[in-house]
Amino acid sequence: MDDLEKWREEFPILARTVYMINNSLGAMPRQTARHLAEYAEMWATRGVRGCEERWWEMPLEVGNKIARVIGAPAGTVSMHENVTTAQMVALSSVRPSGARKRIVCSAMDFPSMVYLYRAQQAAGFDLIVVPAENDLTVRTDRMVEAIDETTAVVAFSHVLFRTSYIIDAAAIARRARAVGAAVILDTYQSAGIIPVDVTALGVDFAVGGCLKWLCGGPGNAFLYTRPDRLKEARPALTGWLSHLHPFDFNIADGDTRGDAMRMMNGTPAIPAYYAALAGLDIVNEIGVDRIRDQSKRLTARLLTLVDEYGFESVASRDPAHLAGTVAVSVPEALLVSRTLKARDFLVDYRPPVGIRLSPHFYNTMEEVDRTMAEIESIVVTKD
Repeated sequence: MDDLEKWREEFPILARTVYMINNSLGAMPRQTARHLAEYAEMWATRGVRGCEERWWEMPLEVGNKIARVIGAPAGTVSMHENVTTAQMVALSSVRPSGARKRIVCSAMDFPSMVYLYRAQQAAGFDLIVVPAENDLTVRTDRMVEAIDETTAVVAFSHVLFRTSYIIDAAAIARRARAVGAAVILDTYQSAGIIPVDVTALGVDFAVGGCLKWLCGGPGNAFLYTRPDRLKEARPALTGWLSHLHPFDFNIADGDTRGDAMRMMNGTPAIPAYYAALAGLDIVNEIGVDRIRDQSKRLTARLLTLVDEYGFESVASRDPAHLAGTVAVSVPEALLVSRTLKARDFLVDYRPPVGIRLSPHFYNTMEEVDRTMAEIESIVVTKD
């Protein structure tokens, strides 16, 4: 048995399902059910005492586990209910000033992000959307050219959600720093499947979530804030959790904490934090470098089979630019994806790229082969 295959026993759904939808929702670890039971037991037996005994500081506990994944110092990662909220907190820490009022993003960012950026026009920002290429990628030079001294924020995806294309985050962040613009890096499709080092990149902020490659379920988005930024950040989206002495209930002062809790707002969703623990522990134990090596093997096999079956894919053939997902274009792709799900092959469909297949460290080469053979069978038989 491959060393990584031993982890399959920790994910119950793998016993009956070919799980190729990790870029949407990672499989639930067996230990997660136990952690959620711990939460229920604490609530049932300790009641409100759970706040002082563990719950109040859980955002930092979970945030520090995420920090290990993304190369961040302890105490710099705050927790939020979704990435849109995390992005809003980061954006609300930057104000338009004089000519410096542009937000630069790409047309291939996740729509929720672009909706949010566009809404900032009401706060005095202008939005610049760098167009996509015909292959649904975004050219680094076009992103760099769009960034100048009038840019306040550069917000972009590390990995594009449709194509799994890896953006040259270092080059874009370097240009932003050179002109004094803040960088918000969206790591939702990169954290946990490719190495991420926010410290080396020097980004001001990074957002992401545990829902996908970190196998932590919904409600566990995160925001990294660079330490020097954290000392002075004054997000407009704030709340009592960020206060230095929240239980003083004093509205006369605005004293805020000096760690990542400074970037939080209202009462957190504690059950979601319990759900995140097991996946983060597993990813940190295995290590993202090993996960990346396995991912490269599986995606390479997928692309080989794409060619053998005569299908098409927008996925980059350069491993340096392909993260964990291969989109396969076949006739009637939406119907094929629904048939696959009915047969316990979990995949997803995104127009216009087709069926997205996203194996994780617990998937096997045999599952890749079976999935592609099943797609070919459905296409040929139309059944």
